Amino acid sequence: MTTHLPGDGAWPRVRRAITTGDPALVADAVLSLDEAGRREVADGLPGHIGVARKAVTERDRRRGVWTDGEEWIEPMRVAGAGVLGGAAAVATWLYRRDFTRWRRPLDSGPLLRVIAARPPRWQADLAARLALRLRGSRAQARDDSVPLALELLRRSGAVPPDHDPLTVAWVSQPPDLEHDPLAGHLVPRLFEAEGVGRALREDNVDPPSWDSSRRTWLGALRDAVAAGRLDPEPLVDGCLSRFLRGGDATDLRFFARLHEMLAPAPSERRVPDYLRLLPASPGAVAELALRQLRGAGGLSGADLGEAVAALLFRPEGKFVRAGLTLLDRAARDAAGDLDDLAPALASAFLCESYEVRERAVRLAVKHAARFTPAGAEAVREAAGVLPAELAAWLPEAYGAVAAEPEPADDFEPVPLPPFEPPAREPFPPPLGDLTAAYDKVDDGIVFERWLDGFVRDPSKRPRPGQGRIYERPHWCHLAEWTEALLREAADPGAEPPVRPRAGHAAECDTDTGFDRLPAPGHVSAPHYAMLMRCAEIHAALKAGTLPPYLLATPTLTSGHLDPAELVARVEGYERAGAEALPADLGQALLRLPREVDPEVIHRAGKLTSEAGATLARRLAARPEPELRVDWSHANGDYTHDRQRGEHSPRLRPRIRVEPTGLALVDTLLSDPRPWTFEDHGRYMESWRLTLPSDREAVAMHLLPHLLNIWERPGYFHRYVAALFSQDGPVGEATALLIAAQVAERGRDLLLSAAAAGLLPAVECGRQLGLCLRRDVARMSDVRAILEECAERGAHREVWQIMTGLLAVYLPGPDERPHASHTQALSFAIDAARRAGARGPLPAAEEAAARKGASRFVRTARALHAQLGG
Repeated sequence: MTTHLPGDGAWPRVRRAITTGDPALVADAVLSLDEAGRREVADGLPGHIGVARKAVTERDRRRGVWTDGEEWIEPMRVAGAGVLGGAAAVATWLYRRDFTRWRRPLDSGPLLRVIAARPPRWQADLAARLALRLRGSRAQARDDSVPLALELLRRSGAVPPDHDPLTVAWVSQPPDLEHDPLAGHLVPRLFEAEGVGRALREDNVDPPSWDSSRRTWLGALRDAVAAGRLDPEPLVDGCLSRFLRGGDATDLRFFARLHEMLAPAPSERRVPDYLRLLPASPGAVAELALRQLRGAGGLSGADLGEAVAALLFRPEGKFVRAGLTLLDRAARDAAGDLDDLAPALASAFLCESYEVRERAVRLAVKHAARFTPAGAEAVREAAGVLPAELAAWLPEAYGAVAAEPEPADDFEPVPLPPFEPPAREPFPPPLGDLTAAYDKVDDGIVFERWLDGFVRDPSKRPRPGQGRIYERPHWCHLAEWTEALLREAADPGAEPPVRPRAGHAAECDTDTGFDRLPAPGHVSAPHYAMLMRCAEIHAALKAGTLPPYLLATPTLTSGHLDPAELVARVEGYERAGAEALPADLGQALLRLPREVDPEVIHRAGKLTSEAGATLARRLAARPEPELRVDWSHANGDYTHDRQRGEHSPRLRPRIRVEPTGLALVDTLLSDPRPWTFEDHGRYMESWRLTLPSDREAVAMHLLPHLLNIWERPGYFHRYVAALFSQDGPVGEATALLIAAQVAERGRDLLLSAAAAGLLPAVECGRQLGLCLRRDVARMSDVRAILEECAERGAHREVWQIMTGLLAVYLPGPDERPHASHTQALSFAIDAARRAGARGPLPAAEEAAARKGASRFVRTARALHAQLGG
């Protein structure tokens, strides 16, 4: 029996083990406890969290060294896992927010040791609970929740819960299907769990050449099938079920590769499923479905008609050609009459492409003798949708075909819906409770009110709760700066010196003197401008030079600042002997309206300070930046003209204005970076407040986020619409933002711009044509939206858009016309008629002057005639 000295109870012994920072010692101490000792430790642990953290911080401060301060976390986790009673309590304990870390633990052995001492049913319960808490978040990518949950499931023998993130986590680990006890449960779930396809999108059968020892999932599945450990038929059926659920090409790429690797023999049983995949599946999936259908052979007439209809109405030319080839081959291979192929011909006659309809008519002519009178009658009725010149090709065997009637034009113009911009209300007063709102400054108006309240009233600066901002070498988030301001105000000089981690030193801004600022290119310019204002207030607070109030606080909710009020604020500075903060002054200047009362300009001329002189110059002569948008090749060439074969379009926003010497102003009125990083695009809803009188400059800063759809969430259009309520001219950037959103967000954005008188329609059309050329939008979607806008009162604007669109979108002399070009010309005829447009249109004249009688040329000539040519 072990005798313990007084004061050497269970909790003091475990607490000393925690202090060493060694999880193994904690595990030894916990495993030696009896039931009473475990209860004693369980009672003491929660209150020790802050003590353990503070002990490490104080130790580092005394030593004058920088560590990550996390060595107390794993001992605390091990202790809790060994003494807390229920599995639910342990699962919650292990992943408390207090235990969030920036590096992964090196050894989970001590944690597994104390868990292994628990009863088997308890371990299985914990394994299931840890598996169900997986969410696939970035935080979980840093902690040990994934490997711990998987390891406990393997050790306990528990059936894995049906939880999609668990399956995704499993496939994100190297495969070992031969020895992994989870394989039998989770392989069937590969085809059901959302996220598996995206996690395995880069997986291939063979490992990359630079890592030949690496195991891939496709390779592991191939080996398991070859060894007889997995039946290939359920895998093929699983791929099919996954295809039928839908998804984009990225999500389905792994399953398409798996299907190709399995190379299933054609099966009549699966024909209906493969037929369902033809119309709308991603290209790779539709291609494998088509191969399976070709191999199955003996398709019925109904099946063939369904396949041809699906292929002819896909946008890819190769599938359209495959549909016609399938139809021709079926006609040649058929032993009897071809009546079953009449529905397939009818589908071809309905195709939008004139070339496809022409080829279908040639097929009908070629095989006319193979149709019975009933089949010929079905073809004749279907041919009623053909243009007269194609219908005339059909031989007498089909009978007379009625020409396609011209659609009636029942368009009636209506007025545009009124545009009602949000009212410009007086700006709310400074915030009173700064501590309650320091982490809610993502909203631009709250941010301004918080800064205003902080600078004005030193008595309202209590220290917030415990945070970890000092562990980061630079602060990219506004809440980090507001927390730092409160801490510095409550405990001056307590902030430790910046100690950048390895690899981060280059990211600190050394030019401004504010060592907590990130490098300017690390965030978007409007975001950086907000950080600059925080940084200079922080520096002034530490230096004891904080002004009595800020100059840049808006007077209206639009972000504008009344010129008379700004002059009064600078007059107050001069009376108090206060110096303006440069970023604050620069932001104040950018918030001035475009029109200023001459009396205010005269009053500003009497100011005597340097800030007053800068303000007077700005009021007397407001510089107007020059702005333009360059589309560029991936190789860096810039051009506004037609692009051919460009697969990676890029945008280069350009802002040109004479530098002012004020860093914030020059940051916001300079070229935005054309590429984006992780922190770019943050606080986008507040960007309009930084440049309320220069909406086109704000549009320029939005452009880098336009082409990448994963950076453009469903609410991006709100940021564009907000510009209509601001001031300043519109140009190429606004036109491009509207154009690229037309096919994505529908009619509202374009109608609002038109109703507000802020739609540069011809330029919008030109940018829309460039978007079409670069596959940023599709003509079918664009036509549908423009049609709707015309019906809602924007018929004149729609015609102006089409004039700009046709000028850049129609094929040049050495380019081949496609169906979408003909569609654009056809819609332009309707748009011109609705707008009552007349006069020359060079793009239509060039197309009409081409040789030949293709549908493209005929439509161009019709448009030219419509305009009086």
